[in-house]
Amino acid sequence: MPSATPDPADVPVFVLCGGLGTRFREQTEFRPKPMIQIGRYPIVWHIMSTYARHGFKKFVLCAGYKSESIKDYFLNYAGMNSDFTVDLAGNNGVTVHSVDHDQDWRVTVAYTGELTMTGGRVAIATGKYLGDAEHFAVTYGDGVTDANFTDELAFHCGHDKLGTVLGVNPPSRFGELKLDGDNVVEFAEKPDLANNWINGGYFFFRRGFASYLDKTDEGLVLEKTPLIKLAQDGQLAMFKHRGFWQCMDTQRDWDGLNKLWNSGNPPWLPR
Repeated sequence: MPSATPDPADVPVFVLCGGLGTRFREQTEFRPKPMIQIGRYPIVWHIMSTYARHGFKKFVLCAGYKSESIKDYFLNYAGMNSDFTVDLAGNNGVTVHSVDHDQDWRVTVAYTGELTMTGGRVAIATGKYLGDAEHFAVTYGDGVTDANFTDELAFHCGHDKLGTVLGVNPPSRFGELKLDGDNVVEFAEKPDLANNWINGGYFFFRRGFASYLDKTDEGLVLEKTPLIKLAQDGQLAMFKHRGFWQCMDTQRDWDGLNKLWNSGNPPWLPR
C-alpha cells in the first residue's frame, strides 16, 4: 500500500561503481568509469551532488574494478578540498585548517567483487548496508540528470509497487526519415520520439525488492531477471522525466558533458 514519504536524508542511495567500462577504454584502462572527471570532479561526485540537492545524504558506492581509486578519493576528500599541514618532522600527522566544501554526506565504499554484475552488487551492498530503511535508491555511476528526486521519491511512496524507475525521453542519436514511397518528405536530425521511454537508471525500491535478488549469484544482472520479473509481476512503476539526462558511455559523451560543464551552467548541476 502507499506509504508516507520519508525524509530523503534517511533514504540510502546505492551507486553502482564496479563495472569494467569496456566501451570506454580510453579512460577506464586507468580508473573506474565513475571516477572519470567532468571538470574538476569525478562523475560520481556530480551524481551524488544532484541527489544531495534534494536532501539525500547517505551514499553506498558499490565498488569493484579499480576500487582503490574510489577509496583513495573519499578517504582523502577533506585534504583534497581544504588547506592542510603535514608534520614531516614528527609522525606525519595532518592538520586540516578548514573544510572548504559544503558536503555533509555519509559515504560508504563497499567492495562488491571484481566481476560481480549489477544485480549481484545491489544484493551484496543492500544486505550489508540497507539497515532498517524501508526505501532505498539505486543508480549507475555514469549518468547525470536534472530530474527531481524529491518528486520521484514522493511518486514512489504514493503507489503500492515495489519499484520505480525514472523514464527518460532523450532525442534519438540518429536522423529520422519520413517517406512517401521513395521520396523523403521530412528529415529530422535528432527527433524527439515523444512516446519512446527508456530506462534512465535512477530507481527507488521498497525493501521487499530484496526477494528478487540473490546475493550468492555474482552473475545476476539487475536489468534482466530482477527487473523483468518485477515488471511481469506488476510491481514496477515509471516516473516520467522530460528534462535533461545524459549517460557517459563513449569519448563523445564525455567531451559533450565537459563542454556543458565548461559553459558555466551545466544543466544537471549549476555551479
